Amino acid sequence: MRWEGGILEGFGLDWPQAVALLLAVVLVLALGVGAATSTADFSPYNSDWDGTSDLRADVTSAQDVDGTLTRDTDRYETAQANETVAFVVAPDRSYEGEDLERVIDFVDRGGTLVVFENFAAPGNDLLEGVGAQARVDGRLLRDSTEYAESTRMPIATSTGDHRLSNVFDRLTLNYASAIDPGTGAEDGDGDVTVLARTSNHSYLGAEDTDLEEVEDLRSYPVATIEPVGNGTVVAVGDPSITVNAMYGEPDNAAFLHALYADSEAVLLDHSHGDGVPPLVGLVLTFRGSPLAQLLVLGSAVAVCGLGATGHLRKIVTRLRRNAEPEGIDPDDVGLERPKSELSRDERIAFVEERYPDWDDDRVERVIDALNRSDSK
Repeated sequence: MRWEGGILEGFGLDWPQAVALLLAVVLVLALGVGAATSTADFSPYNSDWDGTSDLRADVTSAQDVDGTLTRDTDRYETAQANETVAFVVAPDRSYEGEDLERVIDFVDRGGTLVVFENFAAPGNDLLEGVGAQARVDGRLLRDSTEYAESTRMPIATSTGDHRLSNVFDRLTLNYASAIDPGTGAEDGDGDVTVLARTSNHSYLGAEDTDLEEVEDLRSYPVATIEPVGNGTVVAVGDPSITVNAMYGEPDNAAFLHALYADSEAVLLDHSHGDGVPPLVGLVLTFRGSPLAQLLVLGSAVAVCGLGATGHLRKIVTRLRRNAEPEGIDPDDVGLERPKSELSRDERIAFVEERYPDWDDDRVERVIDALNRSDSK
């Protein structure tokens, strides 16, 4: 006997069964990975270059910081606002109605809201909705001299005008836009503080804009901070600094960490974005639903109670009995004829030895079938 044959025999399997089992395991693993990961841009469960899994990992593993991913704005109501920072990264849909009211109340109670946006409207809608002055320009920002790999990846430097801007030297951007401080003045009206800006050789325009056609080269703000109500709003003109491919570029991670370093909690608000995997969504729903938790706990207690009293085994035995065919072929049991020479106890011992996983009721039914066969 070859070694693999011995292993299969030890598990009571033949080759077709083993192959089927292997395929089933592979399928379950594939479905599990698919249900727990995402390929959507900016998704915290996307580990590819355009996901934000590195940011999520750092936030949720940070000491003395309670990092939470939320798919529902309800979390804004229960958060301790003055100790919480909320990240909203490139939302796909605008905040409206009750969702917007919850964010407004969060900021008004002392919360810090950080909005990352470059071209789409939902980010600006949120800034306007909470009463911030800053707005995202919406045009592509390029720098003709200070850039990383191309002019579409400008390098912004810290202004040093705020404590946050003292913890990083530069930001490496990628398809960013500028932040308008809100009054038409270059640096705002005094309430809005610029944290980082590009060099004096930057320009805004469409992606196909030719540098020779540009007449206005100047420095543009790309990150601002301002008081709103009792809270704070930060506007960043490049959501891509949060993605895995850019997270490690100088000094993006340091800047992002500084935004929540002095807080006790971080909300990664994904309520208006896509890309939360089904399995993760189920877990988040379960965590946020006391009723679901109560139902699961009650079911577990009921199963344990049935098992302790023996009722669970009776239920399983009855189900198995109902699922079995009416007739049992005595020849399938494996007793050698003449069967009449064996006593009932000997037959029971033989069947129990050969089929140790059978319960007593099933053994009895098989022995009865054998007895009926012998009497014919």
